[in-house]
Amino acid sequence: MMVQRVLTAEDGPESWTVVDEGFAVIEPIEQFLAHMARIERALSTVRSYAFDLRDFFWFLNLRGSDWTLVDPTIIGAFIAWLRLPPSSRISNVIPLRFDEPHCSASTINRKLAAVGSFYRYHSHHGVDSSSIATARRRSGRFTPFLGHLDVPIKQTLSVKLKQPQRHSRTLTGSQINEIIRACDRLRDRLLISLLRTSGIRIGEAIGLRHEDIDPASMTLHVRSRFNANGAHAKTGEREIPIPAHLIRLYTDYLVDEYGDIDSDYIFVNLWSGRVGEPWKYWTVTDLTSRLRRRSGVVFTPHMLRHTYATDLLRRGVPQEVVQKLLGHRSITTTIDTYAHLEIDDVRRALTEAGWLTDPAATAAAVSPVSGTF
Repeated sequence: MMVQRVLTAEDGPESWTVVDEGFAVIEPIEQFLAHMARIERALSTVRSYAFDLRDFFWFLNLRGSDWTLVDPTIIGAFIAWLRLPPSSRISNVIPLRFDEPHCSASTINRKLAAVGSFYRYHSHHGVDSSSIATARRRSGRFTPFLGHLDVPIKQTLSVKLKQPQRHSRTLTGSQINEIIRACDRLRDRLLISLLRTSGIRIGEAIGLRHEDIDPASMTLHVRSRFNANGAHAKTGEREIPIPAHLIRLYTDYLVDEYGDIDSDYIFVNLWSGRVGEPWKYWTVTDLTSRLRRRSGVVFTPHMLRHTYATDLLRRGVPQEVVQKLLGHRSITTTIDTYAHLEIDDVRRALTEAGWLTDPAATAAAVSPVSGTF
């Protein structure tokens, strides 16, 4: 089975689908992915669903199982199959031992979430999913394995592997300076500086139009709209204050490099490809690879977002403000993602609160309690 990109029309929105060995579209997956595209899920999300469901249907095909008759036993076997080395998946020979699982817990959880969304969609369109339901104890009560099929769409899959907490990787000031020095174009320097000083996602950055930057108020507007390059604002619209030096860099870029190019987009091809065409995700991937080689700093664009958020929290910016700036729907997401401040940050917070320097507070904390026990 293969994942294939789908172009609906010239310069129209892209989508993804899954085909079998004879290049025939796998209809249940196609219906689901087409629905995801229609409701304007991010292109990267639709693509991820396509690969996850390809793996699921590949597994069902090896077992000779019907996707409408899947039960919890098959789901458990699917999890075990994902952990096997690729060679064992194809041969269907299970090794007695292997050093590390092929898929991590987080990857498997993502694939289970895709499978859950797939069945939720089809259950709402007449497919009987009762065979996959089973009771499972959770939070003091029993919840069906796919019991969320009958409740609002926000509910998530109740089967989830335990995974270690991963801290968001950040960059130091000197590393960011090295990356910026490695940029030989104002456009590239503007992109890196924009990600660093606004915390927006790369899809939001390459979807920016000139009207989204307001030099007078020094405000960046992130808007949800259709973009010809497939860029997507993941969590809707918001406004972000930006520093004056970013406005100056943007102005220099327009005067020295952008010139008289007729385009609404800020980040466009200037020296290669179709001049004036807005950047796509792979363009940023190529730029990142070049900057990593030149600077010697191993980084991803998303690490600049993590660095932005971490620095704000270290400077004492309230979590609800950071949530708003990042565009997180829930403050829990902000807390869980950035609950990785180092011991020096903790010590600084306690010192500023007077806990480590106030003799009265310290004495009160260590004084014996009178009374008989």
